[in-house]
Amino acid sequence: MKILTIIGARPQFIKASVVSRAIQQTKGIQEIMLHTGQHFDANMSDIFFNQLGIPRPDIQLDIHGGGHGEMTGRMLIEIEQSLLAHKPDRVLVYGDTNSTLAGALAAAKLHIPVAHVEAGLRSFNMQMPEEINRILTDQISELLFCPTKTAVKNLENEGFASKPAKVLQPGDVMQDAALLFAEKAAAPAGSNLPESFVLATLHRAENTDNPERLASIVNALNKIHREQALVVLPLHPRTRKLIAQQGLELNVHLIDPVGYFEMVWLLDHCQLVLTDSGGVQKEAFFFGKACVTMRDQTEWVELVEAGANELVGADGDLIIEAAAQNFGRIVDDASNLYGGGKAALQIVKELL
Repeated sequence: MKILTIIGARPQFIKASVVSRAIQQTKGIQEIMLHTGQHFDANMSDIFFNQLGIPRPDIQLDIHGGGHGEMTGRMLIEIEQSLLAHKPDRVLVYGDTNSTLAGALAAAKLHIPVAHVEAGLRSFNMQMPEEINRILTDQISELLFCPTKTAVKNLENEGFASKPAKVLQPGDVMQDAALLFAEKAAAPAGSNLPESFVLATLHRAENTDNPERLASIVNALNKIHREQALVVLPLHPRTRKLIAQQGLELNVHLIDPVGYFEMVWLLDHCQLVLTDSGGVQKEAFFFGKACVTMRDQTEWVELVEAGANELVGADGDLIIEAAAQNFGRIVDDASNLYGGGKAALQIVKELL
C-alpha cells in the first residue's frame, strides 16, 4: 500500500513524526511525504525534520503567504499534480490547516480515499478558518481518526453514522509524541529561566488581530509577570509585530520561537500554562499542568469537563484570577482521555 501524507504546519510535523515511525516499522506500507511549505522558516519546519526524525519530504511545494483562498487554491493545484504523478492508494491528512483541506479536496476530486487524523474536533465557531477546514475535510474523508470520545460524538451528531465513512477512536498522536520525545527535551539556549514560571503562548488571529483582545491579554500577562510569577513567552515574529503596531508594551520574559523539544521542556518545568493555542492545551495536560485558555471556545472540551483546562477568553481580569487559582496545580489523567500513547500504531493498523 502506498500512502501520500500531506503536512505543512508545525503541529502536523509532530503528529506525522510518530505515525511515520509506525509506518517505517510496519511491512506492506510505503509513505510518500508532501510538504506544502505553509510554515516555511527554519524554526517552524526544518528544525522538526532534524529533531523528530521525520523523513525529508519527497515533495516540497514551498507555498506560503497570501489569503486563505489564494493559499488553498495554489496548494490544490500543486497537490493534484503530485497525486496524479505518484498515484497513492490513500491520502493521509492531519488537523485543520489550509494544507489539510487542500490535500483532502485534491484527493477526493481524484477519487483517492482520504484518512483524516484529528477528525471530529469542533469549536463551533465558524469565524475560525480552522473550523471550516476541519468540517469540510471530515465530510470528504473515508477514514476518520478521532482523538477523543467527544470528537466521535460530534460526528455522530452530524449524521456520520449513516454515511459510508468509517469513524474510529485510536487516541491522540500528540500524546504519543509527548511520551516518545520527553526524554530528549532540552531547555531553550540562553533563556536563563528560574525554577518557577508560567509558560504562555499568544498567536491566534482572533486575539492578535483584534486590538481590544490583544491589549487586554498583554495587560493581563504584564500584571501576572509583575505580581504573581515570571511569565515566559516564546513570541512569534507576527505577534511581536502586531503588538508593536498597536503601541503596546509587553513586559514579560520574551524568548524566540522554540523547537518542539524546547517546548516540551518548558511544559514539563512550568507551573502553569496560559495559551490561545489548540495543541498546547493538550500538551499541558500530558505533563500534568493546569491550563488557562485565552479563547472563547475550545476543541478539547473534555479537558474543561475534567477540570484540567479553564476557558477565560480575552478578559484580563479572568485571566489574572484563573492564573492565580491554577498556578502550581497538578492535574492527572485518571480516565486515560487520549489513548495512552498508542494512537499511531492503531492508525497504521487500520490503514492496512
